[in-house]
Amino acid sequence: MQIEQTADGSQTLFVPELNEHYHSVKGALTESEHIFIQMGLKHSSVEAPHVLEIGFGTGLNAFLTLLTADTDQRNIHYTTLERYPVTPALIEQLTYPELICPERKDDFQALHQAAWNTDVQLTPYFTLHKVETDFTSYTFPATYDVIYFDAFAPEKQPEMWTQSLFDTLCQQLNPQGILTTYCAKGAVRRMLQAAGFTVERLPGPPGGKREILRATKHL
Repeated sequence: MQIEQTADGSQTLFVPELNEHYHSVKGALTESEHIFIQMGLKHSSVEAPHVLEIGFGTGLNAFLTLLTADTDQRNIHYTTLERYPVTPALIEQLTYPELICPERKDDFQALHQAAWNTDVQLTPYFTLHKVETDFTSYTFPATYDVIYFDAFAPEKQPEMWTQSLFDTLCQQLNPQGILTTYCAKGAVRRMLQAAGFTVERLPGPPGGKREILRATKHL
């Protein structure tokens, strides 16, 4: 796995075996902030949302959510699923805190050092629950208000983008719950609709993908 710079100055990881990046090369930070925070978390009106992330990866989405929770003084319980945790050596080389909020570098490290499979309260407003698991076979113990669907692209990991899995995610969402993803492919949109979501195609992040998807459960 290799660290690469993206167009907005933030880093991503490149996986040669998959020929795939963890984030957009057009701007990792810009992508995460737009898709998951602005179009996802901030679109939810739930006072104390339970957030589910599919793909912990570099911890960028979690770090941005932690900072947002503290800034907005909004209690967030954050569950994140990851089958292949990034090594501590690579984490040490990531410069997200220096770019985003240097005084919170310890919180970024704490995200990665937190114990797995248990609730860990990292700030007065942010509780983390990391699960080292395969999303495709995971039995969800709770329901959620916001889902960040940040798996590798469908052509790289087709087993992560199936009708049955989107059906399950819809069932795990509370009424008015939302799911956001960077992937706006027609096949993905149709699967989300078949699962019971109302799906919107929204403008993508500045300088990045043209469109993203936001799916809302109205039942």
